Amino acid sequence: MPAYDMDALSDVLRAVKLTGAVFFNAECKAPWCLRSPPSERLRVHIGAASSHVIEFHFVTQGRGYIKVGEESTPLLAGDIVMLPHGDEHLMGNGIATEIIDGEASIPNLNLKGGEIGSSRIGGSGEPTNFICGFLVCDARLIQPILAGLPRALRVHIRADAAGEWLENIFQNAVSQAVSVSAGSEIVVARLAEVLFAETLRRYLLQLPEGRTGWLAGAGDSSVSRVLAACHRDPARAWTLETLAEEAGLSRSALTERFARYLGQSPIAYLTDWRLELAAESLRTTSRSVLQIALCVGYDSEAAFNRAFKRKFGIPPARYRKTARDEMRARTAPELSRVAS
Repeated sequence: MPAYDMDALSDVLRAVKLTGAVFFNAECKAPWCLRSPPSERLRVHIGAASSHVIEFHFVTQGRGYIKVGEESTPLLAGDIVMLPHGDEHLMGNGIATEIIDGEASIPNLNLKGGEIGSSRIGGSGEPTNFICGFLVCDARLIQPILAGLPRALRVHIRADAAGEWLENIFQNAVSQAVSVSAGSEIVVARLAEVLFAETLRRYLLQLPEGRTGWLAGAGDSSVSRVLAACHRDPARAWTLETLAEEAGLSRSALTERFARYLGQSPIAYLTDWRLELAAESLRTTSRSVLQIALCVGYDSEAAFNRAFKRKFGIPPARYRKTARDEMRARTAPELSRVAS
């Protein structure tokens, strides 16, 4: 198994700020079938203010399947399956006479009350147990990682010693979710980040030759070093030459590799990432436009305004107002629905 430098993944995950980790146990007996809604509809139930929810399941006992669209994937004990794009999906085992509405049962799981939720469904046949988890993050910042990933991403963790460690992480996450002690929410969030990163790392290691996308690029040692540099210090006055030095390649070789994996040049990628960071700051902080411009590597507010308008179609100040108006409009009906 090749050893990849995971600095790029670590750095982008720090910027993405995965938060709002929630776990619950599911105990099922065949035959059963559960429908989980698109993850965007789960935000209000799990207290998520961010714009994207990533759902994942770890099968601890038994077997089953997950179906996204027309594609069905078998699941065995030791499998982690992640829904990176938040698709509606079915999970089950055997031929069930009815499909259980997972969204309808979520409000009864007490997912925001500091206690771990628990669900028991199905008949009297073969047991299938799994732990469900949810992570929330900014949809635009996580997009580089998610681009190119399958709708259902499955890895198996019981084939090596590192998998045993990862399984213990899951169990610890559940134990911490049960705890109401000070700091337990922070511990759960950090454990969930580890789970997410390790699942992606394992998926990366099993990618076949010739795959493209952000994770495939992170598997290339030279491209990974440049990605890590861009994410670790986006405000630095990077040039194609200094990025090529970071990669240990010529400028033309680095440009060719970036085009192969990511479909754009290193400087175009850096520019896009700087502007996404700026947009996130506009949505979530009260810093001035000039302060944000300087933090992401622009020497003047005017230059930043021009670049931002080219990417988003509107100036930064209007983008901030529009984003906040949309947030208020989106959360008001959700809060009313919960209150009722």
